[in-house]
Amino acid sequence: MEPSGPVTRAASAPAASPPRPVIRAASSVRAHAAVRARLSVRARFLAGVLLPVRPERALAAVLLSAVALLPVGCADSPAGSPPAATTAPPTASEAVNDVDVMFLQMGLAQLAEGEKVAALAEQRAGNAAIRALAAELRAQWKTESGTMERWLLGWSKPVTADPSAGAHAGHGELHALRPADLAELTAAQGADFDRMAVSLLLGNLHNGMETLRLEASSGAYPPARDLAAEMTTRRQSHIQQLLKLAA
Repeated sequence: MEPSGPVTRAASAPAASPPRPVIRAASSVRAHAAVRARLSVRARFLAGVLLPVRPERALAAVLLSAVALLPVGCADSPAGSPPAATTAPPTASEAVNDVDVMFLQMGLAQLAEGEKVAALAEQRAGNAAIRALAAELRAQWKTESGTMERWLLGWSKPVTADPSAGAHAGHGELHALRPADLAELTAAQGADFDRMAVSLLLGNLHNGMETLRLEASSGAYPPARDLAAEMTTRRQSHIQQLLKLAA
């Protein structure tokens, strides 16, 4: 005798695992080639002028940096106070792409470099305004880096790019801070220290702005793009403060 209704087998099937964010396998070569084309010239300029030896040349370097940074302060500047940092975890329905991953990995590297300068500036700067700004930067960078790291780990991505994979080939010149730069800053005293700290912080923030613009234009993960917009507002404000301190 046939069963009176359809046999239900769903109860025996294992529960489906919640979907993970989709990582779009876009060509990293194309994505990173675009970054190199936009960033390398300005980054090399900054790396070449930010660390003069004599105080007179230090001030000139800061002014040259100001010229390069002027478009940053007036373009795409959101109005009002900067919003709170985005901390929402990734959701299963939202996709991420190579640019999102690169933005977070490069952002963490830039924040780590800036932290080295800001930590010294907070402790040793003779100008109280520089010490206060360095403390503010460090607090904001701590929040931002926590969000970036959490997202990368949630996507099962390393917090730093694998050098052997060539994921960020060509981006090394983007980071203005070198071991020799930090050694010079550590050895500097008085007004020379203040000028060099301001110069290095300007270079670090400017490099970060370029990375933020890339995410805003080519990223796919909405919370990461929102974070980039928030960070842009804060960076523009800090750049203007540093330019005033450099004048």
